[in-house]
Amino acid sequence: MSVTTEAAEGPFIDEKQRGRWVLISTISASSMAFISQSSLNLAIPAIQEVLGANGTQVLWIVNIYSLLLSALILVGGSLGDHLGRKRIFMVGIGIFGVASFLCGIAPNPNLLIAARAFQGVGGALMIPGSLAIITAYFDDKSRGRAIGTWSAATTIVNMLGPALGGFLVDQGLWRAVFFINIPLGIIALIVLFRVVPESFDEEASPQLDYLGAILATAGLAGIVYGFTEAPRLGFDSPLILGTLVGGVLAMIAFVYVEANSDHPMMSLSLFKSRTFSGTNLLTLFLYGALYVVGFFFNLNLLQAQGYDALIAGITFLPFGIVLAGLSPWAGSLVDRIGPRLPLIVGPIVAGIGMILLGLPGITAGASDYWTTYFPGILVYSFGMALVVAPLTATVMGSVSQHYAGTASGINNAVSRTAGVLAVAIFGAVALITYNSAITTNSADLGLAEDVRAEVIAQSENLGAAMVPDSVPAELVEEVDLVYKESFVGTFRLVAFSSAGLAFLSAIMTAIFVRNDAIRDEQDEVLRRPHEAHH
Repeated sequence: MSVTTEAAEGPFIDEKQRGRWVLISTISASSMAFISQSSLNLAIPAIQEVLGANGTQVLWIVNIYSLLLSALILVGGSLGDHLGRKRIFMVGIGIFGVASFLCGIAPNPNLLIAARAFQGVGGALMIPGSLAIITAYFDDKSRGRAIGTWSAATTIVNMLGPALGGFLVDQGLWRAVFFINIPLGIIALIVLFRVVPESFDEEASPQLDYLGAILATAGLAGIVYGFTEAPRLGFDSPLILGTLVGGVLAMIAFVYVEANSDHPMMSLSLFKSRTFSGTNLLTLFLYGALYVVGFFFNLNLLQAQGYDALIAGITFLPFGIVLAGLSPWAGSLVDRIGPRLPLIVGPIVAGIGMILLGLPGITAGASDYWTTYFPGILVYSFGMALVVAPLTATVMGSVSQHYAGTASGINNAVSRTAGVLAVAIFGAVALITYNSAITTNSADLGLAEDVRAEVIAQSENLGAAMVPDSVPAELVEEVDLVYKESFVGTFRLVAFSSAGLAFLSAIMTAIFVRNDAIRDEQDEVLRRPHEAHH
């Protein structure tokens, strides 16, 4: 990849100092996205209570950001290559910061959803820029250390984000989950403007794949809208059927356009590598499971098990510790035995951890954590530690070095798309299952039919279901228990189904990934575009 840079205007500083400021700016900007996403799940109950968001609106608040981010993130990277990575990075930070402010002042769920969509566009322009700027600025001798520093800092932020979010929610400051992005964005913008040089990719195609971006966005939007709104409108609704079919057709058209474009947003030629295809299928299933379990697990702790938000934010801290501690060891396994075995065993172990997370019923709260959820988190964490480093190494190693950036971008987009689709599909399943469970579990309470109908209607709020005022005082506790037990049962179904996705991802590795085939496939993927050109 050919890269050109332009020096930044501003006060004279030596290159060592400039390198530190490059890292400060990219880490600050990346932290905005990490904190915003990892803290949001803990703020959902407060958002439901204050803004009156129902279950469907909650799914949109979580998913609309990821939808636009996953659909546009590759376009964001291409825009940076064409127009300047620093320039597009700064535009993305600006949009993300303004959107965060709008999220923080949103007076109702619909305006919050709109602001989150705005955040997604900003994120798509911002997120690809961090590592691209680091890669362009630092030379071969210092690039590895710079990326390691960025990775360590953002990992720490990602680990502490839920605890910070939980603390703010417990203080009644859930809006600060969004406002905290603003000073981080201002710091990043000032440093970028004054210190960081501009960079471009001279070999980038002169054209952008706008049609591919439109089709990807339309396809994901149609599928996500269909599944998210189906519990409310019914799968037999013409609107739901139309959006689902339209979404699938748009995705088929996206694949056709990418396969025949001279400047594709997603280079499908890389999928000629069985290893690259297999690892992306693994990513699709495993990371879809990861997103779903994380979302519903937090709701389970907060709304069914009675955890404080801060404690709920800390519960997954062992995941970050295990991941950080074991990832270097897991990465070294690839050098010794190849990626195949870790990428089979890891998802299986992670799936077992998800099953363990789904087993507990109603607990006594945080005092029962060590005997109920901690074992599942520990097993789940060990499984993911076996996956993350080997998966990254295998994705990057399955194609030639020339395509490493493209391969990384595609895998990143696949993981985010997996989260969007999984939350939409499992969210629909959860709403329908929760309604059915409340209907069944409330049948023997002796409620009048009109009162029972009000009790069941609360299912649209998921874990935030409130006992209606019409329920007789002597039955209030029983109805509340029905809500909690029904949600725990719903989470159990989600956790077990997610484990099935994890096991399916291990099967993808077993089918597609061969240790001795990676180098041959890498050479073949490099050769085919060259032969096609001639």
